Amino acid sequence: MAAIVIEIPDELKGLVVPIRALVEAVERVRTRTGGGRALDYGEIEQTMAEKTAAVERASHRVVLQALDVDRPRVHVGRETYARVGRGPSTYYTLAGSVEVTRSLYRKEGERNGKVVDPVSLRTGALEGGWLPQTARAMAHLGQQGTSREAEASARQTGRLPYSRCSFERVPHAVGELYVAARADIEDALIDAYDVPAEARAVSVSLDRANIPMEEPRKRPVGRPRKDAPKRPITRVFRQAYAATVTLHDEEGNALHTIRHGRMPQAELSALCEGLGNDVLALLDQRPDLKVMLLHDGAHELWNVPAQILNEKSLGTKVSELVDFWHVIEKLGRAAVVLHGDAAAKGVVARWKLRLLNSSPAASEILQELLGAGRRYVRVGKTKPVHEAITYLENHAERMNYACARKQGLPIGSGNVEASCKSLFGLRFKRPGSRWKEKTGEHIVHLRALALSDRWDQALDLAFQPLRRSVKRAA
Repeated sequence: MAAIVIEIPDELKGLVVPIRALVEAVERVRTRTGGGRALDYGEIEQTMAEKTAAVERASHRVVLQALDVDRPRVHVGRETYARVGRGPSTYYTLAGSVEVTRSLYRKEGERNGKVVDPVSLRTGALEGGWLPQTARAMAHLGQQGTSREAEASARQTGRLPYSRCSFERVPHAVGELYVAARADIEDALIDAYDVPAEARAVSVSLDRANIPMEEPRKRPVGRPRKDAPKRPITRVFRQAYAATVTLHDEEGNALHTIRHGRMPQAELSALCEGLGNDVLALLDQRPDLKVMLLHDGAHELWNVPAQILNEKSLGTKVSELVDFWHVIEKLGRAAVVLHGDAAAKGVVARWKLRLLNSSPAASEILQELLGAGRRYVRVGKTKPVHEAITYLENHAERMNYACARKQGLPIGSGNVEASCKSLFGLRFKRPGSRWKEKTGEHIVHLRALALSDRWDQALDLAFQPLRRSVKRAA
Protein backbone atom coordinates (compact mmCIF):
# COMPACT_ATOMS: atom_id res chain seq x y z
CA MET A 1 0.00 0.00 0.00
CA ALA A 2 1.41 3.39 -1.03
CA ALA A 3 1.88 5.87 1.80
CA ILE A 4 0.91 9.53 1.37
CA VAL A 5 2.84 12.04 3.46
CA ILE A 6 1.04 15.22 4.49
CA GLU A 7 3.13 18.10 5.78
CA ILE A 8 1.51 19.83 8.74
CA PRO A 9 3.06 23.05 10.15
CA ASP A 10 4.13 23.05 13.77
CA GLU A 11 1.31 25.48 14.57
CA LEU A 12 -1.21 22.83 13.44
CA LYS A 13 0.33 19.79 15.11
CA GLY A 14 -2.77 19.51 17.32
CA LEU A 15 -4.60 18.19 14.26
CA VAL A 16 -2.30 15.21 13.80
CA VAL A 17 -3.78 12.90 16.43
CA PRO A 18 -7.49 13.35 15.53
CA ILE A 19 -6.75 13.12 11.79
CA ARG A 20 -4.81 9.91 12.33
CA ALA A 21 -7.65 8.54 14.46
CA LEU A 22 -10.14 9.36 11.68
CA VAL A 23 -8.00 7.66 9.02
CA GLU A 24 -7.56 4.56 11.20
CA ALA A 25 -11.31 4.39 11.87
CA VAL A 26 -12.09 4.60 8.15
CA GLU A 27 -9.56 1.86 7.43
CA ARG A 28 -11.06 -0.41 10.10
CA VAL A 29 -14.51 0.06 8.63
CA ARG A 30 -13.27 -0.50 5.07
CA THR A 31 -11.74 -3.85 5.96
CA ARG A 32 -15.14 -5.02 7.34
CA THR A 33 -17.05 -4.34 4.13
CA GLY A 34 -15.93 -7.43 2.21
CA GLY A 35 -17.97 -10.60 1.78
CA GLY A 36 -21.30 -8.97 0.90
CA ARG A 37 -22.80 -9.29 4.39
CA ALA A 38 -25.19 -6.69 5.84
CA LEU A 39 -23.72 -4.01 8.11
CA ASP A 40 -25.14 -1.85 10.87
CA TYR A 41 -24.31 1.33 8.99
CA GLY A 42 -25.90 3.48 11.66
CA GLU A 43 -23.05 2.50 13.98
CA ILE A 44 -20.54 3.36 11.25
CA GLU A 45 -22.16 6.77 10.73
CA GLN A 46 -21.93 7.48 14.44
CA THR A 47 -18.26 6.49 14.56
CA MET A 48 -17.40 8.66 11.58
CA ALA A 49 -19.30 11.60 13.11
CA GLU A 50 -17.43 11.28 16.41
CA LYS A 51 -14.00 11.10 14.72
CA THR A 52 -14.84 13.99 12.38
CA ALA A 53 -16.08 16.07 15.31
CA ALA A 54 -12.75 15.50 17.05
CA VAL A 55 -10.94 16.88 13.98
CA GLU A 56 -13.34 19.83 13.95
CA ARG A 57 -12.74 20.59 17.63
CA ALA A 58 -8.97 20.39 17.14
CA SER A 59 -9.25 22.81 14.22
CA HIS A 60 -11.26 25.25 16.33
CA ARG A 61 -8.71 24.98 19.13
CA VAL A 62 -5.89 26.00 16.77
CA VAL A 63 -7.82 28.93 15.27
CA LEU A 64 -9.18 30.19 18.59
CA GLN A 65 -5.74 30.03 20.18
CA ALA A 66 -4.39 32.12 17.32
CA LEU A 67 -7.01 34.79 18.06
CA ASP A 68 -5.60 35.42 21.52
CA VAL A 69 -3.62 38.62 22.06
CA ASP A 70 -1.09 38.47 24.90
CA ARG A 71 0.29 41.96 25.55
CA PRO A 72 0.50 44.18 28.64
CA ARG A 73 -1.92 46.66 27.09
CA VAL A 74 -4.38 46.57 24.16
CA HIS A 75 -6.84 48.92 22.50
CA VAL A 76 -10.50 47.90 22.18
CA GLY A 77 -12.09 50.61 20.13
CA ARG A 78 -10.90 53.88 21.64
CA GLU A 79 -10.44 52.41 25.12
CA THR A 80 -7.18 51.11 26.54
CA TYR A 81 -7.23 47.86 28.49
CA ALA A 82 -4.52 46.43 30.76
CA ARG A 83 -3.79 42.72 31.13
CA VAL A 84 -4.89 41.34 34.49
CA GLY A 85 -4.30 37.61 34.03
CA ARG A 86 -4.05 34.64 31.75
CA GLY A 87 -5.59 31.18 31.95
CA PRO A 88 -7.75 28.53 30.27
CA SER A 89 -11.31 29.15 29.11
CA THR A 90 -13.92 27.03 27.36
CA TYR A 91 -15.55 27.94 24.05
CA TYR A 92 -18.52 26.12 22.61
CA THR A 93 -18.62 25.04 18.97
CA LEU A 94 -21.12 23.07 16.89
CA ALA A 95 -18.97 19.97 17.49
CA GLY A 96 -18.50 20.41 21.23
CA SER A 97 -16.50 22.41 23.76
CA VAL A 98 -12.88 23.50 23.25
CA GLU A 99 -10.45 24.74 25.89
CA VAL A 100 -8.11 27.60 24.99
CA THR A 101 -5.59 29.59 27.01
CA ARG A 102 -6.27 33.33 26.69
CA SER A 103 -5.41 36.61 28.37
CA LEU A 104 -7.84 38.71 30.37
CA TYR A 105 -8.01 42.51 30.26
CA ARG A 106 -9.69 45.25 32.26
CA LYS A 107 -10.23 48.86 31.28
CA GLU A 108 -7.20 50.86 32.36
CA GLY A 109 -7.73 52.86 35.53
CA GLU A 110 -10.91 50.97 36.49
CA ARG A 111 -10.90 48.85 39.64
CA ASN A 112 -13.05 45.72 39.84
CA GLY A 113 -14.47 46.41 36.40
CA LYS A 114 -15.65 43.83 33.91
CA VAL A 115 -12.88 41.76 32.33
CA VAL A 116 -12.81 40.87 28.64
CA ASP A 117 -10.78 38.45 26.56
CA PRO A 118 -9.59 38.97 22.96
CA VAL A 119 -10.92 35.62 21.72
CA SER A 120 -14.51 36.38 22.72
CA LEU A 121 -14.28 39.94 21.44
CA ARG A 122 -12.83 39.05 18.06
CA THR A 123 -15.21 36.15 17.41
CA GLY A 124 -18.31 37.90 18.77
CA ALA A 125 -18.94 35.06 21.23
CA LEU A 126 -22.07 35.28 23.32
CA GLU A 127 -21.84 35.29 27.11
CA GLY A 128 -19.92 32.34 28.50
CA GLY A 129 -17.99 31.58 25.30
CA TRP A 130 -20.82 30.47 23.00
CA LEU A 131 -19.53 30.99 19.46
CA PRO A 132 -21.98 32.79 17.13
CA GLN A 133 -23.09 29.96 14.87
CA THR A 134 -23.43 27.60 17.81
CA ALA A 135 -25.61 30.04 19.73
CA ARG A 136 -27.74 30.70 16.65
CA ALA A 137 -28.27 26.99 16.01
CA MET A 138 -29.31 26.44 19.63
CA ALA A 139 -31.67 29.42 19.47
CA HIS A 140 -33.26 28.03 16.32
CA LEU A 141 -33.99 24.77 18.10
CA GLY A 142 -35.24 26.74 21.11
CA GLN A 143 -37.83 28.68 19.12
CA GLN A 144 -39.11 25.40 17.65
CA GLY A 145 -39.63 23.47 20.86
CA THR A 146 -38.75 23.02 24.51
CA SER A 147 -35.23 22.63 25.84
CA ARG A 148 -35.87 18.91 26.36
CA GLU A 149 -36.87 18.54 22.70
CA ALA A 150 -33.92 20.63 21.54
CA GLU A 151 -31.48 18.45 23.48
CA ALA A 152 -33.04 15.31 22.00
CA SER A 153 -32.87 16.69 18.44
CA ALA A 154 -29.23 17.63 18.88
CA ARG A 155 -28.40 14.19 20.23
CA GLN A 156 -30.01 12.52 17.21
CA THR A 157 -28.08 14.68 14.73
CA GLY A 158 -24.75 14.27 16.52
CA ARG A 159 -24.25 18.03 16.73
CA LEU A 160 -24.48 20.50 19.60
CA PRO A 161 -23.65 17.98 22.36
CA TYR A 162 -24.84 20.16 25.22
CA SER A 163 -27.13 19.79 28.23
CA ARG A 164 -30.78 20.68 28.55
CA CYS A 165 -29.82 23.60 30.81
CA SER A 166 -27.69 25.04 28.01
CA PHE A 167 -30.58 24.71 25.57
CA GLU A 168 -32.71 26.57 28.08
CA ARG A 169 -30.23 29.39 28.66
CA VAL A 170 -28.64 30.10 25.28
CA PRO A 171 -31.83 30.72 23.21
CA HIS A 172 -32.93 33.31 25.76
CA ALA A 173 -29.50 34.96 25.61
CA VAL A 174 -29.83 35.19 21.81
CA GLY A 175 -33.39 36.47 22.18
CA GLU A 176 -32.30 39.15 24.64
CA LEU A 177 -29.55 40.21 22.23
CA TYR A 178 -32.07 40.54 19.39
CA VAL A 179 -34.77 42.28 21.44
CA ALA A 180 -32.29 44.95 22.60
CA ALA A 181 -31.72 46.02 18.99
CA ARG A 182 -35.04 44.90 17.50
CA ALA A 183 -36.28 48.28 16.26
CA ASP A 184 -33.06 49.05 14.37
CA ILE A 185 -32.82 45.51 12.97
CA GLU A 186 -36.42 45.52 11.75
CA ASP A 187 -35.82 48.85 10.00
CA ALA A 188 -32.72 47.44 8.31
CA LEU A 189 -34.55 44.26 7.28
CA ILE A 190 -37.48 46.05 5.67
CA ASP A 191 -35.17 48.54 3.95
CA ALA A 192 -33.24 45.64 2.40
CA TYR A 193 -36.40 43.73 1.46
CA ASP A 194 -36.82 43.14 -2.27
CA VAL A 195 -40.49 43.34 -3.27
CA PRO A 196 -41.34 40.57 -5.79
CA ALA A 197 -42.02 41.87 -9.28
CA GLU A 198 -45.37 40.08 -9.40
CA ALA A 199 -46.64 41.77 -6.21
CA ARG A 200 -49.76 43.90 -6.70
CA ALA A 201 -51.06 44.46 -3.18
CA VAL A 202 -50.03 44.38 0.48
CA SER A 203 -52.39 43.40 3.30
CA VAL A 204 -51.98 44.05 7.02
CA SER A 205 -53.77 41.71 9.42
CA LEU A 206 -54.02 41.39 13.21
CA ASP A 207 -55.28 38.63 15.46
CA ARG A 208 -55.10 37.53 19.08
CA ALA A 209 -54.32 34.32 20.92
CA ASN A 210 -54.77 33.35 24.56
CA ILE A 211 -51.52 32.10 26.06
CA PRO A 212 -50.79 30.82 29.59
CA MET A 213 -48.89 33.33 31.72
CA GLU A 214 -47.21 32.93 35.11
CA GLU A 215 -48.12 35.77 37.49
CA PRO A 216 -47.57 36.36 41.23
CA ARG A 217 -50.46 35.30 43.46
CA LYS A 218 -51.48 37.33 46.47
CA ARG A 219 -50.78 35.73 49.80
CA PRO A 220 -53.83 35.02 52.00
CA VAL A 221 -54.38 37.28 54.94
CA GLY A 222 -52.72 36.15 58.14
CA ARG A 223 -49.72 34.07 58.95
CA PRO A 224 -48.76 31.70 56.09
CA ARG A 225 -48.76 27.95 56.55
CA LYS A 226 -45.48 26.29 57.39
CA ASP A 227 -45.27 24.60 54.00
CA ALA A 228 -46.63 27.58 52.00
CA PRO A 229 -44.59 28.57 48.91
CA LYS A 230 -42.35 31.58 49.39
CA ARG A 231 -43.33 33.10 46.04
CA PRO A 232 -46.81 31.84 45.17
CA ILE A 233 -47.75 32.02 41.51
CA THR A 234 -50.86 31.46 39.44
CA ARG A 235 -51.43 30.41 35.83
CA VAL A 236 -53.70 32.76 33.91
CA PHE A 237 -54.48 33.24 30.23
CA ARG A 238 -53.74 36.59 28.57
CA GLN A 239 -54.19 37.73 24.99
CA ALA A 240 -51.06 38.03 22.85
CA TYR A 241 -50.98 39.60 19.39
CA ALA A 242 -49.98 38.22 16.01
CA ALA A 243 -49.63 40.49 12.99
CA THR A 244 -48.79 39.89 9.34
CA VAL A 245 -47.71 42.02 6.40
CA THR A 246 -48.43 39.96 3.27
CA LEU A 247 -47.66 40.67 -0.36
CA HIS A 248 -50.19 39.37 -2.90
CA ASP A 249 -50.16 38.80 -6.66
CA GLU A 250 -52.79 40.07 -9.10
CA GLU A 251 -55.17 37.26 -8.14
CA GLY A 252 -54.90 37.90 -4.39
CA ASN A 253 -52.66 34.91 -3.69
CA ALA A 254 -50.04 35.35 -0.97
CA LEU A 255 -46.44 35.66 -2.19
CA HIS A 256 -44.61 36.23 1.10
CA THR A 257 -45.62 37.04 4.67
CA ILE A 258 -43.68 38.96 7.30
CA ARG A 259 -44.84 37.91 10.75
CA HIS A 260 -44.72 39.76 14.05
CA GLY A 261 -45.69 38.66 17.54
CA ARG A 262 -46.17 40.53 20.80
CA MET A 263 -46.70 39.35 24.35
CA PRO A 264 -49.83 40.41 26.28
CA GLN A 265 -48.34 43.49 27.97
CA ALA A 266 -47.19 45.03 24.69
CA GLU A 267 -48.95 48.13 23.39
CA LEU A 268 -51.05 47.52 20.28
CA SER A 269 -50.33 51.04 19.05
CA ALA A 270 -46.57 50.38 19.02
CA LEU A 271 -47.14 47.18 17.04
CA CYS A 272 -49.30 49.06 14.52
CA GLU A 273 -46.66 51.77 14.13
CA GLY A 274 -44.14 49.07 13.26
CA LEU A 275 -46.53 47.61 10.71
CA GLY A 276 -46.97 51.09 9.25
CA ASN A 277 -43.22 51.45 8.88
CA ASP A 278 -43.10 48.14 7.01
CA VAL A 279 -45.84 49.23 4.60
CA LEU A 280 -44.20 52.64 4.02
CA ALA A 281 -40.90 50.94 3.16
CA LEU A 282 -42.67 48.64 0.69
CA LEU A 283 -44.48 51.61 -0.87
CA ASP A 284 -41.17 53.43 -1.29
CA GLN A 285 -40.11 50.61 -3.58
CA ARG A 286 -43.48 50.08 -5.21
CA PRO A 287 -45.84 53.08 -4.97
CA ASP A 288 -48.34 51.16 -7.14
CA LEU A 289 -49.07 48.57 -4.43
CA LYS A 290 -52.65 48.52 -3.17
CA VAL A 291 -52.96 48.53 0.63
CA MET A 292 -55.58 46.67 2.62
CA LEU A 293 -56.45 46.14 6.29
CA LEU A 294 -57.91 42.66 6.74
CA HIS A 295 -58.95 41.37 10.19
CA ASP A 296 -61.86 39.68 11.87
CA GLY A 297 -64.63 41.80 13.40
CA ALA A 298 -63.18 42.53 16.85
CA HIS A 299 -63.43 46.28 17.53
CA GLU A 300 -59.95 46.48 19.06
CA LEU A 301 -58.42 45.11 15.87
CA TRP A 302 -60.01 47.91 13.87
CA ASN A 303 -60.00 50.97 16.12
CA VAL A 304 -56.26 51.18 16.81
CA PRO A 305 -54.89 50.11 13.39
CA ALA A 306 -57.29 52.40 11.51
CA GLN A 307 -55.92 55.40 13.45
CA ILE A 308 -52.34 54.59 12.42
CA LEU A 309 -52.64 52.81 9.07
CA ASN A 310 -54.73 55.17 6.96
CA GLU A 311 -54.58 57.23 3.79
CA LYS A 312 -53.12 60.23 5.59
CA SER A 313 -50.22 58.34 7.18
CA LEU A 314 -49.44 56.08 4.22
CA GLY A 315 -50.10 58.50 1.38
CA THR A 316 -52.33 56.07 -0.50
CA LYS A 317 -55.86 54.72 -0.30
CA VAL A 318 -56.34 51.98 2.31
CA SER A 319 -59.08 49.41 1.69
CA GLU A 320 -60.74 47.65 4.63
CA LEU A 321 -62.30 44.20 4.67
CA VAL A 322 -63.60 41.93 7.42
CA ASP A 323 -62.40 38.37 6.91
CA PHE A 324 -64.84 36.67 4.55
CA TRP A 325 -64.86 33.35 6.39
CA HIS A 326 -65.77 34.92 9.73
CA VAL A 327 -68.84 36.40 8.01
CA ILE A 328 -69.80 33.03 6.54
CA GLU A 329 -69.39 31.42 9.97
CA LYS A 330 -71.80 33.92 11.54
CA LEU A 331 -74.31 33.53 8.71
CA GLY A 332 -74.10 29.73 8.91
CA ARG A 333 -75.27 29.70 12.53
CA ALA A 334 -78.07 32.13 11.74
CA ALA A 335 -79.21 30.05 8.75
CA VAL A 336 -79.70 27.00 10.99
CA VAL A 337 -82.08 28.99 13.21
CA LEU A 338 -84.00 30.44 10.26
CA HIS A 339 -84.21 27.42 7.96
CA GLY A 340 -83.22 24.34 9.97
CA ASP A 341 -80.24 22.04 9.60
CA ALA A 342 -81.35 20.46 6.33
CA ALA A 343 -81.84 23.68 4.35
CA ALA A 344 -79.15 25.81 6.04
CA LYS A 345 -76.32 24.58 3.83
CA GLY A 346 -78.08 25.65 0.63
CA VAL A 347 -79.01 29.04 2.08
CA VAL A 348 -75.44 29.74 3.15
CA ALA A 349 -74.17 28.74 -0.30
CA ARG A 350 -76.58 31.25 -1.86
CA TRP A 351 -75.48 34.02 0.52
CA LYS A 352 -71.86 33.18 -0.15
CA LEU A 353 -72.26 33.58 -3.93
CA ARG A 354 -74.06 36.89 -3.49
CA LEU A 355 -71.30 38.26 -1.23
CA LEU A 356 -68.62 37.23 -3.71
CA ASN A 357 -70.33 38.70 -6.77
CA SER A 358 -72.57 41.58 -5.66
CA SER A 359 -71.40 44.74 -3.88
CA PRO A 360 -74.70 45.45 -2.01
CA ALA A 361 -75.06 41.79 -0.92
CA ALA A 362 -74.17 42.46 2.74
CA SER A 363 -76.94 45.07 3.10
CA GLU A 364 -79.44 42.81 1.34
CA ILE A 365 -78.63 39.84 3.58
CA LEU A 366 -78.93 42.11 6.62
CA GLN A 367 -82.44 43.10 5.59
CA GLU A 368 -83.29 39.44 5.05
CA LEU A 369 -82.18 38.60 8.59
CA LEU A 370 -84.05 41.55 10.09
CA GLY A 371 -87.23 40.63 8.22
CA ALA A 372 -87.17 37.03 9.48
CA GLY A 373 -88.34 38.19 12.92
CA ARG A 374 -86.20 35.68 14.82
CA ARG A 375 -83.47 37.98 16.08
CA TYR A 376 -83.71 36.99 19.73
CA VAL A 377 -84.17 33.23 19.34
CA ARG A 378 -81.76 31.46 21.69
CA VAL A 379 -79.67 28.40 20.97
CA GLY A 380 -78.19 27.43 24.30
CA LYS A 381 -76.64 30.60 25.65
CA THR A 382 -76.26 32.28 22.24
CA LYS A 383 -78.50 34.25 19.88
CA PRO A 384 -77.11 33.34 16.43
CA VAL A 385 -79.39 35.59 14.37
CA HIS A 386 -78.79 38.57 16.65
CA GLU A 387 -75.03 38.00 16.48
CA ALA A 388 -75.11 37.83 12.67
CA ILE A 389 -77.23 41.00 12.43
CA THR A 390 -74.91 42.87 14.80
CA TYR A 391 -71.86 41.72 12.85
CA LEU A 392 -73.34 42.94 9.56
CA GLU A 393 -74.50 46.24 11.06
CA ASN A 394 -71.06 46.98 12.51
CA HIS A 395 -69.05 46.03 9.43
CA ALA A 396 -71.31 46.29 6.38
CA GLU A 397 -69.01 48.87 4.79
CA ARG A 398 -66.12 46.39 5.14
CA MET A 399 -67.88 43.57 3.24
CA ASN A 400 -67.57 44.66 -0.38
CA TYR A 401 -65.94 41.40 -1.42
CA ALA A 402 -67.09 41.66 -5.04
CA CYS A 403 -65.17 44.93 -5.51
CA ALA A 404 -62.08 43.50 -3.80
CA ARG A 405 -62.10 40.45 -6.09
CA LYS A 406 -62.32 42.66 -9.18
CA GLN A 407 -59.20 44.49 -7.99
CA GLY A 408 -57.35 41.24 -7.26
CA LEU A 409 -57.31 41.88 -3.50
CA PRO A 410 -57.46 39.12 -0.86
CA ILE A 411 -60.68 38.62 1.09
CA GLY A 412 -59.56 36.16 3.77
CA SER A 413 -57.24 36.65 6.76
CA GLY A 414 -56.00 33.07 6.74
CA ASN A 415 -52.36 34.21 6.91
CA VAL A 416 -52.75 35.83 10.31
CA GLU A 417 -54.97 32.98 11.58
CA ALA A 418 -52.25 30.50 10.64
CA SER A 419 -49.60 32.79 12.16
CA CYS A 420 -51.45 32.74 15.49
CA LYS A 421 -51.27 28.95 15.50
CA SER A 422 -47.64 28.87 14.36
CA LEU A 423 -46.38 31.61 16.67
CA PHE A 424 -48.35 30.79 19.79
CA GLY A 425 -50.42 27.64 19.44
CA LEU A 426 -47.57 25.27 18.57
CA ARG A 427 -44.97 26.74 20.94
CA PHE A 428 -46.70 28.58 23.78
CA LYS A 429 -49.87 26.59 24.50
CA ARG A 430 -48.48 23.18 25.35
CA PRO A 431 -50.02 21.28 28.27
CA GLY A 432 -48.76 22.63 31.58
CA SER A 433 -46.77 25.47 30.04
CA ARG A 434 -46.66 28.97 31.47
CA TRP A 435 -44.66 31.99 30.39
CA LYS A 436 -43.23 35.14 31.84
CA GLU A 437 -43.41 38.34 29.83
CA LYS A 438 -39.66 38.72 29.34
CA THR A 439 -38.75 35.15 28.42
CA GLY A 440 -41.84 34.81 26.24
CA GLU A 441 -40.83 37.94 24.36
CA HIS A 442 -37.47 36.36 23.50
CA ILE A 443 -39.07 33.27 21.98
CA VAL A 444 -41.92 34.97 20.12
CA HIS A 445 -39.54 37.36 18.33
CA LEU A 446 -37.12 34.57 17.38
CA ARG A 447 -40.02 32.43 16.20
CA ALA A 448 -41.44 35.27 14.10
CA LEU A 449 -38.05 35.69 12.40
CA ALA A 450 -37.85 31.99 11.56
CA LEU A 451 -41.42 31.85 10.24
CA SER A 452 -40.81 34.97 8.11
CA ASP A 453 -37.62 33.61 6.49
CA ARG A 454 -35.62 36.45 8.07
CA TRP A 455 -33.58 34.41 10.53
CA ASP A 456 -30.12 34.65 8.97
CA GLN A 457 -30.32 38.34 8.03
CA ALA A 458 -31.68 39.37 11.44
CA LEU A 459 -29.17 37.44 13.52
CA ASP A 460 -26.28 38.59 11.34
CA LEU A 461 -27.25 42.12 12.35
CA ALA A 462 -27.81 41.17 16.00
CA PHE A 463 -24.41 39.50 16.43
CA GLN A 464 -22.41 42.04 14.43
CA PRO A 465 -21.91 44.52 17.35
CA LEU A 466 -20.39 41.75 19.49
CA ARG A 467 -17.37 41.50 17.18
CA ARG A 468 -14.69 43.94 18.28
CA SER A 469 -11.15 44.53 17.07
CA VAL A 470 -8.36 44.13 19.63
CA LYS A 471 -5.17 46.02 18.73
CA ARG A 472 -1.85 45.89 20.47
CA ALA A 473 -0.98 49.04 22.36
CA ALA A 474 2.47 50.57 22.17
